[in-house]
Parts: sequence; structure tokens; C-alpha cells
Amino acid sequence: MTTDERNFRSSYYEKVGCHSVEEKKSLNKLLQDNIRNHVKLKQFCLSYTVPTTHRSLLWNIILGVMPLHKKSTEFIMDQRKAVYDDLLRAVTVMQYVTTPKCQAFLNMWKLENNTLLYSVGEKTDDFKADLVFMEIVKVLLQIFDDDVETYWLAKEFYACTREIQLECQRLKELTQTLLKKEDTLLFSHLESLGVFSSDDLLDRWYITCFAGVINESTLVRVWDKICGGSRKIVVFIFLEMTKAFSKKAMKCQTIVEFKNLIEQVNDPDALVNKAIKTWQTSNQHNEKITVH
Repeated sequence: MTTDERNFRSSYYEKVGCHSVEEKKSLNKLLQDNIRNHVKLKQFCLSYTVPTTHRSLLWNIILGVMPLHKKSTEFIMDQRKAVYDDLLRAVTVMQYVTTPKCQAFLNMWKLENNTLLYSVGEKTDDFKADLVFMEIVKVLLQIFDDDVETYWLAKEFYACTREIQLECQRLKELTQTLLKKEDTLLFSHLESLGVFSSDDLLDRWYITCFAGVINESTLVRVWDKICGGSRKIVVFIFLEMTKAFSKKAMKCQTIVEFKNLIEQVNDPDALVNKAIKTWQTSNQHNEKITVH
């Protein structure tokens, strides 16, 4: 069997949820250890597709919702539930519980951060933070069933997006460098539209990790990498989506038209697969394994 055939089969099996026996054995061993190895668990997320059946536990451990010490899990999760119940009770008494559920989670999070009673304008950092948190919660509510875990995962994943926000300018510069190298005409056109200078487009997509742009079933594989510690993955997602629609993108006359074009992608699965492979190749060629 040729290398291309093996790669195709491997990609197909991962897409339909079939993972190699060795990968599953390795992950099961890491999760069953009495003291889980945080570095190795993160590296698994970066190197492989996370099985759907293991994603909740793996994310909980990596993001610090569950402890590394397996014997402490029950106690810690009881404490997490107690905090969740207290927050929910508080916003209920204050009559801040609203539908949908993501709004209730937002109010609980704001109460926990002492910002619930402060009104914010649409241009403030607090308002932007609220939007990011809401987008994260919307995705996680579609993936996980346990509300307590979902709330805590949302808080911790939001912390990951804060790291992306701090590096957003560098990520945008990397985006420009790579796109200019691959397609000068497309780069120049997007630059003329203001795609790279706008604070409301690439920043929003990158900081929300494409929540609301890519469907949840595909997006989780991108978020696996973010949980593993990658920030550059968002750059490669944008590049593949842009190149896939390059002909239509070249016809866009405004940044709004380009935004609508990208956000209407119907089948992002193949694009995400390609982006992840390109990102992994980039890491192997240009970076040490600990830098992502």
C-alpha cells in the first residue's frame, strides 16, 4: 500500500471515529494513571484526533476542571458543583436567570467576576469579553450534556482564548506572511478590503476560535488543538478557508461580503482536515515540539 493510500485511510477512519488501537491504548493508559501526566495528555491532543468518547474527560483534565490526581476527582467535582449551584441560586434570586441557557451561564460568570451589576457599552473590553464567552458556551452546550462541567469548561476555555487575544497581532502578521507567500493576488485583495487591519473580523474569528463559523461537530477537532496548547492553528484554519474560496473572495467588494462568504461555509470538514495537516507539517519543519 502506498503512503498516500495509508494517509487517505487514516484520515477517513479518523473522520468516521475509528482510531488506531495503539492510540486508544495509549490514551486509556494516560487517563487511568493515578496521577495523570498533563504534558502527555496535551501532546496527545496536538498529535492525534481525540475520540469522541474521551473528549469530555480529556478536556476536563487538561483545562484543570478535574484534578491530575485521580483519587481527588470526586471531591474536586463536588466543589465545582457547589460553586455552580451557588452561582445559579444567586442569579435566580437576583432575577438574572434568563433564557437561553447560555445567557444564564454568562450572568453566572459575570457574577463570579464581579461585573454583573455593571452596565457596559458595546465598545468596551467587558462587552467584547461577554460576546466571546457567549460564543464559547453556545458551542460547548452542543457538545457536552453535563451543565456543571460545561460551565467550568467554558470558563477555562475562555482563559485559552485570552492567550490567543494577547497574541492576536502576531497571529495576524503570520497570516499575512503565509498568505502572501502562497497567493500574492489574494493577499493584496484582502489587504485592500481591510481584512488584516480590521479589529472586528480576524480578531473576532481568532479569539472565538471560529465559534459560530464552523459547525460544532467539526470545530471540536480544532478546539482539541487549542486545548493542547496551540494558538497558531487558527491561522491555518483561516488560510485554508480563504484559499478554498479564493475565486469568490477575489470578487468581494467589501469586507462585509468577504465575512459573509467565509461564514457561510457548508462543509468545513475537509478544510479543517487540511488545515490541521498543514499546521502539523509547519510545526515539524519550523518549530520545536513544545512550541505551537
